[in-house]
Amino acid sequence: MHGAVSHGALNVRAIGNMKKNRRKALIRLLERAALGLIVLDAALYFGAVRPLHSRVAAAESSYHLSLGEMTQRQERVERLEKFQKTLPAADTQLASFLGGHVPPRRHAFSDAAKLIRILTTRSGVQLDNVSYKLTAEKDEPLERLNINVTVEGPFANVLKFAHALESARQLILLKSFNFATAQGSAVSLQVGADLFITP
Repeated sequence: MHGAVSHGALNVRAIGNMKKNRRKALIRLLERAALGLIVLDAALYFGAVRPLHSRVAAAESSYHLSLGEMTQRQERVERLEKFQKTLPAADTQLASFLGGHVPPRRHAFSDAAKLIRILTTRSGVQLDNVSYKLTAEKDEPLERLNINVTVEGPFANVLKFAHALESARQLILLKSFNFATAQGSAVSLQVGADLFITP
């Protein structure tokens, strides 16, 4: 009986040891599994999640930059469209200003001065003096711009100037010629003429 009890106690002790060993083995297995999961988690984080996070951050930054550039371009387009809409009005205003503020008389003075300058250059004479005076006769459809010009140069060149002035495309009426001697073999010519202009 005593032997049966001790044998039973041994069995209980052996079962207890087996349970302890199983528990230890199970704990080790769970620890290894947990450690494996931690290593796997770290590997996934550093191998996949972290680079993906960096890519997402870079993509977001690029998107915000592109959005800013797009906004700036849209603002430029809007400014250009606004400018384009106001351009015809500006052209009209400029034409109106020129038409209303630059009278035909001033154009006539400018055209006459340009004509005299071109003819003296082409004829090879030197311009000594020029004056302009606007006169308007009653009941005449055109106004007269009286031109008095004095040029100096060789006789042939002076005649060339007078002929060029008389045959110019503008409506010019020569009224007076006065020749005088100048230095050396040069001749001085004073011409009076009327340039007809529209009032």
